[in-house]
Amino acid sequence: MKTSIPLTILGIETSCDETAAAVVQDGVRVHSNVVATSLKEHEAYGGIIPEIASRRQIEFIDGVVAESLKSARMTFEDIDAIAVTRAPGLIGSLLVGLCFARGLSHALNKPLVEIDHIKAHLYANYVQLSGEKAACPQNRLPAVGLVVSGGHTSLFYIENFRKFKLLGTTRDDAAGEAFDKVARILGLGYPGGPAIDRLAAGVKGAVPCNSREAASSGIKFPPAPMKGGWDFSFSGTKTAVLYYVQRNGLKPDYSAAQVAHAFQESVVAVLAEKSLQACRKFKVNTLLVGGGVAANSALRRLVQARAGVQGVDVFFPPMVLCLDNAAMIAGLAYHWHNNN
Repeated sequence: MKTSIPLTILGIETSCDETAAAVVQDGVRVHSNVVATSLKEHEAYGGIIPEIASRRQIEFIDGVVAESLKSARMTFEDIDAIAVTRAPGLIGSLLVGLCFARGLSHALNKPLVEIDHIKAHLYANYVQLSGEKAACPQNRLPAVGLVVSGGHTSLFYIENFRKFKLLGTTRDDAAGEAFDKVARILGLGYPGGPAIDRLAAGVKGAVPCNSREAASSGIKFPPAPMKGGWDFSFSGTKTAVLYYVQRNGLKPDYSAAQVAHAFQESVVAVLAEKSLQACRKFKVNTLLVGGGVAANSALRRLVQARAGVQGVDVFFPPMVLCLDNAAMIAGLAYHWHNNN
């Protein structure tokens, strides 16, 4: 067994609209985590415009990397290796980060580690922000991992930090994409996930109940079961919402909040069910959840409740690490560079 070598890694992440850099020591301790976003510029379009994202990343990346080093009180001399997102993501955005990282690696004569963005979202559970504990201890493997974001819904069996087996993925819309599209149907704007989460929380019977919204009318949008495998499908659920709103949107008892609540419950139920089925199948008691939709309050509540009954410990990253960030990239790169 190889002995781990202490390493300080500069991570760079540009897979979508964020431009991020972080300095992480020994795959765990985050010295800095800097993120610049062009989200405001995309809101008017109801989604990410790739050309806007990549242009802003070209403008941001040098300053973001400099700020991450300054925040960590380090210089390039203190960095042992550079990590960068290789894929998946928007091709223009990925090229900004890859070209910058490769150039930096060559100029500094430092090793370069290229990392899978989706697997890194699961590793976000293991990194430790300043003043906080890591969400999950490093020895909690093997595990089942669920990544839910705007572009991806993937289920993994994780044997170790270098061996991820893809069990299933979405056959159409990702969970976060479905949230965005339903939010557009309901006129909630972009990004849709947080808007739906807030609106659904106001329905009586939801937790927490913070409004006088009438009791649920029994609206249900059944998920596609996709029996016999680990794949997901959310397009039909999204379309069912569209048809319901078209038929009922002008009726006096129509409630957008109840529609949002019913849609959200349908999505999080199938995510929880498939994830915990995988835990039973592979006889593991650790479930890792990552990605932007991991911040959804209904998903956290339901998965934790069902996991507790099954005797599974479920871990979610801190909210700031659910979204795209470079700390998760640098953290996972430690294990690939160290080959342990």
